[in-house]
Amino acid sequence: QVQLVESGGGLVQAGGSLRLSCSASGSISRLNSMGWYRQAPGKQRDVVADITSAGTTNYADSVKGRFIISRDNAKNTVTLQMNSLKPEDTGAYYCNVDVTHSPGYYPRRRDYWGQGTQVTVSS
Repeated sequence: QVQLVESGGGLVQAGGSLRLSCSASGSISRLNSMGWYRQAPGKQRDVVADITSAGTTNYADSVKGRFIISRDNAKNTVTLQMNSLKPEDTGAYYCNVDVTHSPGYYPRRRDYWGQGTQVTVSS
């Protein structure tokens, strides 16, 4: 099993910044892609940004130029730096990690979700 612990959400005014972090622990052989998703009230959960094990990043059009995703493979963490926040960035943010488990675990590979952290941007 793998546990994901998220931190860093909160309330911020438009134009402000927040930094989200997600730390993975457990039966990990390898962390593959890591990403952040956002779910606004009444809407589906959509990808905000993700990063491959090689460091290739991908961003939703709505956050390009404002958000930066990064990872620390030695610490099994992924971070989302959110700048120039807008009210439409409001929502619950979830970390998602594609994990290859340590030998002996089944399934050998699966993805996990964090518990979610709330980001609220006031106008």
